[in-house]
Amino acid sequence: MDASYTPSKIEKKWQEYWKNNDIHEPSEDFSKPKKYILSMFPYPSGAIHMGHVRNYCISDAIARFYRKNNYNVLHPMGFDAFGMPAENAAIKHKTHPKKWTYSNIENMKKELQSLGLSFSNKREFATCDNNYTRWEQRFFIDMWKKGLIYRKVAYLNWCPNDKTVLANEQVVDGKCWRCDTEVIQKEMDQYYIKITDYAQELLDSLDTLEGKWPSQVLVMQKNWIGKSRGLSFSFKLDEQSKSLVRGISEIEVFTTRADTIYGVTYCAIAPEHPIVKSLLRDDLLQKDMADKIIKMQNTATKERSMSEKEGVPLGIFVIHPLTQELLPVWVANFVLMDYGSGGVMSVPAHDERDFLFAQKYNLPIKEVIIGEKTPSELPYIQEGKLKASGQFDGLFSQEARDEIIAYFQKSDLGKAITNYKLKDWGISRQRYWGAPIPLIRCEKCGLVAEKDENLPVSLPEDVIIDGEGNPLDKHPTWKYCKCPECGGDANRETDTMDTFVQSSWYFLRYTSPAQTWDKVPFDEASSRYWMDVDEYVGGIEHAILHLLYARFFTKALRDLGYIDSNEPFLNLLTQGMVLKDGAKMSKSKGNVVDPNAIIEKYGADTARLFVLFAAPPVKELEWNDNALEGAYRFIKRLWDRSKNISPTTVIPKIDHSSLNENEKAARKKIYEALSKSNDIFDKKQTGYAFNTLIASCMEALNALGEQDNGIIWTEGYFILMNILEPIIPHICWEISKEYFDLNNMSEIFIDKAALEAQSIVIPISINGKKRGEIKISPNTDERELLEACKIIVSKWLEGSEILKEIVVPNKIVNFVAKS
Repeated sequence: MDASYTPSKIEKKWQEYWKNNDIHEPSEDFSKPKKYILSMFPYPSGAIHMGHVRNYCISDAIARFYRKNNYNVLHPMGFDAFGMPAENAAIKHKTHPKKWTYSNIENMKKELQSLGLSFSNKREFATCDNNYTRWEQRFFIDMWKKGLIYRKVAYLNWCPNDKTVLANEQVVDGKCWRCDTEVIQKEMDQYYIKITDYAQELLDSLDTLEGKWPSQVLVMQKNWIGKSRGLSFSFKLDEQSKSLVRGISEIEVFTTRADTIYGVTYCAIAPEHPIVKSLLRDDLLQKDMADKIIKMQNTATKERSMSEKEGVPLGIFVIHPLTQELLPVWVANFVLMDYGSGGVMSVPAHDERDFLFAQKYNLPIKEVIIGEKTPSELPYIQEGKLKASGQFDGLFSQEARDEIIAYFQKSDLGKAITNYKLKDWGISRQRYWGAPIPLIRCEKCGLVAEKDENLPVSLPEDVIIDGEGNPLDKHPTWKYCKCPECGGDANRETDTMDTFVQSSWYFLRYTSPAQTWDKVPFDEASSRYWMDVDEYVGGIEHAILHLLYARFFTKALRDLGYIDSNEPFLNLLTQGMVLKDGAKMSKSKGNVVDPNAIIEKYGADTARLFVLFAAPPVKELEWNDNALEGAYRFIKRLWDRSKNISPTTVIPKIDHSSLNENEKAARKKIYEALSKSNDIFDKKQTGYAFNTLIASCMEALNALGEQDNGIIWTEGYFILMNILEPIIPHICWEISKEYFDLNNMSEIFIDKAALEAQSIVIPISINGKKRGEIKISPNTDERELLEACKIIVSKWLEGSEILKEIVVPNKIVNFVAKS
């Protein structure tokens, strides 16, 4: 072994060895206990960043630990490779999205390998691979035939520059998250996945994840699904209003607060409501009012929710179903067309939003719920006793809700329903670099699914990408085809799928060997063995959409007969962000740290040690150059002190009772580190607190240095190398090859004698005031202890009568004395 520590030489050597010998490939022996450890896969932007380093080092440490402990471990990696950035890069760099993407993948693979990550190379794929697209299109067709995918016209966030639909989460301050262009609302056809069919199951099965997923993620998902039970009914338009609005006679609404129904003073509808369309189409609104409504329509949903409440009176009225009062109808920017039916009953006295709107436009405010204090401060949004509510006066809110809903149902005015905030998932994207939607438009047959034998429907490579419209729509030949049913001339669908579709099932594909691609999307025996994912590691920013969609896809594919899993991820670890100068690292902030520069200067093991030591995985990690240097110094010290080891094939047997104090102290620190390692990985009691484990290893190395018994050095290193291999694998493999078998972890057991305290220090008090202390064995007889303590504090006891002797075992001795 070299005298000096040279990480570049050591790390390259072992990375090549691991790869060439398939050390990290999972076994096909399904009789072994398994662990499926997964990190959220990256977008191939071209270079890894410190967030990647942290994410993958966490999962790698977990995977390596279980692999050393004789588990069959699947720890795969791939690339979430479709999406708009590739098209933007194609325009900027005058290249092809495919070439740009695969070039970036190759570069990132090298960078990931330079970290010594124990990924399975044989199961790697990119979501833009044709084989992946083939099966994704098959799933689409199956869902289409089952009715889980449908097509409808809707208002969507539209980026005029990128000419594509954006999800609400992709609209930032009213602008496209990619190009910063003002987003408008555009009415167009869109394909939807009917995720709402699974709303209740998605909600119910969150209970099975209690204690396994972070509680905040579970709460976020529950809130996103947003189950509520209430009353659905309609406000009828009065006769004059019906004459103005063609073909529409009522406004449907839903409320969870039926107890406030007598407090309704106006009805608010979305800017896209059919009534509004009718009035605009027939030019029945003044120009300034129409312009204001059109502006609302062109404001993204997310921005509306954050902006000041705005409204326009339509000059039409509805009839209150119970009081027969005429209520004015307003267009309001806070009402969304995709929530319920685009209309709400507004109760200003008992809703903050309605209250502010009513104050702004001088609308009536009618109090119908009384709190404990009279009069209540408005808006009063809590429950209470009803007043001014007809036959329901005096009832408390819950009872009133039940009776009012029952009355509506009995009178055929409405019905009790369960509603969800969760909306169906729009998956159409008007761009090139995505998985083509495998449907064909035929004038005779309508929308027809492509034949299975013709899958995948691949992207043409001879496209012009200039940022103007969908390249697939403009391609001279690609979209023209024959109808699979009648054989006549037809056109392919030119929309591609939302990239969230690709990331919703990739974890399932990893379970099957590459040779099964041509036959099945997932090998039945393989998926049954590996699923569910035992530990999923990724950022909290994916807590809602990605995780929800992945949960849905798992359930949908189960129902389609592909798998038998109910939930994809048994455990979830959401790691914190990597910060520098208190802010998330980004090029725009100028606070980026290049992982490659760290590896080049200090080595991959130092980078790995730092990101696992600087903070617990779930906490934010603040970059610290001094701590990075400290990590390097520890590894170098570990290398330099390895010369004290004696070669052995098994862990040395040591009689602990025969050792001196320093030797016992060293063994105690070593076994404390081993015990902590077992707790962290097996029991996860500390949430994978690698930082405390590494600290224990540092203390153990220091304690070894306080004694010179070569056998204890050998035992200590045998254990430390096994503990640290998941964290800093290269140096551990290098040191171990010289002295012992690194993969003999099964021979390591906790030596209980080493963990027993050899001596403890106990404070001695007189009348509660400390007067001294004693160092003694924890097994010392109580009478012997008291006599020894009396001698130590004798000068404070002189001339006093001891009234009481108090011993708290291994904690304190106190004498109650009287002069």
